[in-house]
Amino acid sequence: MILAAAQTKPKRGNITSNLLDHYKLIELAAQNGAQLIAFPEMSITGYERENALELAFAEDDYRIDHLKDLATDNNIIIIAGAPILIENQLFIGEFIISPNDSVSIYTKQFLHEGENEFFQSSFDNNPMITIEDQNISFAICADIDNPKHPENAEKNNVDIYIASIFFSPNGILNAYRDLKHYAEKHKMNVLMSNFSGESWGSPSAGQSAFWNNKGELIGQMNDSDSGLLLVEKQNDNWTSKVLKF
Repeated sequence: MILAAAQTKPKRGNITSNLLDHYKLIELAAQNGAQLIAFPEMSITGYERENALELAFAEDDYRIDHLKDLATDNNIIIIAGAPILIENQLFIGEFIISPNDSVSIYTKQFLHEGENEFFQSSFDNNPMITIEDQNISFAICADIDNPKHPENAEKNNVDIYIASIFFSPNGILNAYRDLKHYAEKHKMNVLMSNFSGESWGSPSAGQSAFWNNKGELIGQMNDSDSGLLLVEKQNDNWTSKVLKF
């Protein structure tokens, strides 16, 4: 099994440019055998609050059509984030795009302070997927600040916990501490994808990473590059490599 965490530098409000970066990184991940690629929080638009509604995606938005084609053509599952409108309510969400042309949506469950002025939270949109008998669940940013979120993942027998985040240099040490703890406590592998560069006019910390189910840090990117963190499972052992973009 090979998984990829994408680390990107979003261009604020430039959906076309951001999608082009997605396409290139998906192709790169597929060329290296990845069966899944995860992007950061609201990766298609960059993180937004005040402008989120005007940038929002519909559940069946035509702008993800090429992502669906890439998933099918490359036999890869794509996790790409955006503000998503569901029944006239705005959520911080991500599209989980499978090679069989199916799309499910995960929505952020625990909002960061201030986000509730612009977004709803929901526990209703909480899909799981399976790759090679490994159960996989999802988290977006502040979800990982609440211990109940990974606890619920363990109750659902999750093997791999994928966190798409936007964490600043001030917050990334807390993310590392918490994700290592969750991996060890709940005996699940953790893949984390973060922006580098800036989003929402603020610096992001990069350092996308992977911990095995013993809480051991297997691989990480630096704080400034764009690219992929690839992790490969052979038997019970994980190895990693970084591809710069």
